[in-house]
Amino acid sequence: MKIVHFWLYVVAIVASLGGLLSGYDTGVISGALLFINETWDLTDFTQGFLVSSVLIGAVIGAALNGVMADMFGRKKIIIATAIIFIVGSILSAVSPNVATLIVSRVMVGLAVGMVNFVVPLYLSEVSPKNIRGMLVSLYQWAITAGILFSYMINGTFAAAVYNWRWMLLAGVLPATVLLIGMSFLGDTPRWLLSKKRDEEARAIFNKIEPECDADAEIARIKDTLKEELDSKDKKIKFKKWMIMPLVVGVGIMFAQICTGINTIIYYAPTIFKISGFDSNISAIYAATGIGVVNFLMTIVAIAFTDKLGRKPLLYFGLTGVMLSLISLGCAFQFEAVLGGSLKWVAVGSLVTYIICFACSLGPIGWILVSEVFPLRIRGAAMSLCTVANFAFNFLVVFSFLPLINRIGEAYTFWMFAVVSLLCLFFVYFFVPETKGISLETIEKNWIDGVPPRNFGKNV
Repeated sequence: MKIVHFWLYVVAIVASLGGLLSGYDTGVISGALLFINETWDLTDFTQGFLVSSVLIGAVIGAALNGVMADMFGRKKIIIATAIIFIVGSILSAVSPNVATLIVSRVMVGLAVGMVNFVVPLYLSEVSPKNIRGMLVSLYQWAITAGILFSYMINGTFAAAVYNWRWMLLAGVLPATVLLIGMSFLGDTPRWLLSKKRDEEARAIFNKIEPECDADAEIARIKDTLKEELDSKDKKIKFKKWMIMPLVVGVGIMFAQICTGINTIIYYAPTIFKISGFDSNISAIYAATGIGVVNFLMTIVAIAFTDKLGRKPLLYFGLTGVMLSLISLGCAFQFEAVLGGSLKWVAVGSLVTYIICFACSLGPIGWILVSEVFPLRIRGAAMSLCTVANFAFNFLVVFSFLPLINRIGEAYTFWMFAVVSLLCLFFVYFFVPETKGISLETIEKNWIDGVPPRNFGKNV
C-alpha cells in the first residue's frame, strides 16, 4: 500500500480553503439578511434576489472558468478567486444601498463560481486514486467549516452597530489565507503535462507522492492525452459515449441542490423565526447549531467515501433527506397542534436533514463531477456542471420565500421531499460507483459502453 506523503495533505488542505470562501458566503447572508431587512424594508422578492444575486455571479464565474483553468492552470485561477472575493467583500460591507449591495454580491458570486469548479478539479488531479474521494471531500468539509465560521461571525456581530456590514466584511479573512497559501503551491501534474511541462510535473509527483513511480504515472497520463490528440476528431465532445457522463454530472448537481440544501443554509435563521424563535439572535444561535452538525458530519463522508463507496452513502443520505423534509412539512402543517413545540420539531428535522446531506450529497456530488469526465475536456465539462449547480441554486433560493408565502411551508418542504425520491431512482440507475477506479479507467468504461451500474465490477 502506498504511503501518502505529508506534503500532499498540505496541498489538499490549502487548496480546500477555497471551500471556506464558498461556505462563508453561503452562511453569512443567512444572518445578515435579518438585519439588512431592518436597514431597508425589503419585499420577499427583493430578499430572494439579494440572497440569490451571488448565484448570478457564480453562474458567470463557473461558465468562464473551464476555459480559463485549461488555459492558465488551476493554481492561477484559485489565486484570482481569492483576490476577487476580497474586493467583493469590502464593497459589500460599505454598500450605501440595496442596488450596490446586490452588485457587490454578484462580484463575490463570481469568485464563488470559480472556486467551486476549480478546487475540486485541482484536488482530483493531485490525488492518488486510493484516497481521491477523501481528499476531494476535504473541499466540502471546508465549505461546512466556512458555513460554521460565518454563523459564528453572525452571532459575534449580531448585537454590534453596523452588524451586517461587519458580517460581510469578515469574508476578507479566509480569502487572504487562501491567497497566501496558494502562492506557495504548484499546479497539478495532469495540467502541466497537457502543456508539455514534463519536468515540472515530475517534480510535483516526487513532492506529493514520492513513493510512486513518477515516470510511469507521467507515461500513463501522456498516453491518455496522446490518444485524444491523435484522434483529430473535432467532434469528440459530441460522441455518443459522452452523453452519459454529462447526464451523471448535471444530474448529481440537480440532486445536490434541488433537494433543498441551500434553502436550509441560506434561510435557516428565517425558518427558525417562522417556527417560533423570538429574536434574530436566538434564531442565529439555533442556526449555528446546524452549522456545527454540518461541519462534524462531513467528517463521516471523508472517512467512509473511499471505504463504503459513493452510491451507498448517496442511498443513505437521500433517504434521510426525504424523511426529514416530510417531517418538517408535517410540523408546519400541524402547527396548531404542536404549538410551542413546533420550533423544536423544526430544529430536529433540520438537524437530521443536515446529518444526512453532509454524509452524502454534499461531498459526493463534487467528488463525482471531478471523476466522471475524460481528461482533455474535464475542465469544460466540470465548468458546465458547476454552471448547472448555480443555476439550480438560483432558482431554488430565489423562489423559496415566495413559495412559502404563497403555497405555505408544508407544501414547499414536501415538494423538495418528492424531488429527493426521484433523485434516489436517478442514483440507482444512472450514477456509477467510482470508488478505487482510476480516472483513466473511468474514461475507458464510458468509451467501451460499460453500464454505470457495472463500473465497480471490473476493478
